[in-house]
Amino acid sequence: MAPVGGTAVQDHVALAEIELCGELIIAASAARERLSLESIDKVLRVTEERSRAQ
Repeated sequence: MAPVGGTAVQDHVALAEIELCGELIIAASAARERLSLESIDKVLRVTEERSRAQ
């Protein structure tokens, strides 16, 4: 809950997770069939994160 003074507390990790969930929902609703694991990884940018970590 935000303080009464009007300053909002931002949790950048939570905001990023919400954005990714939204992108996954959009991809799933646009797909004609169930999304494959590869499609889900692409939407969630899993391979990009793996390549950055190496």
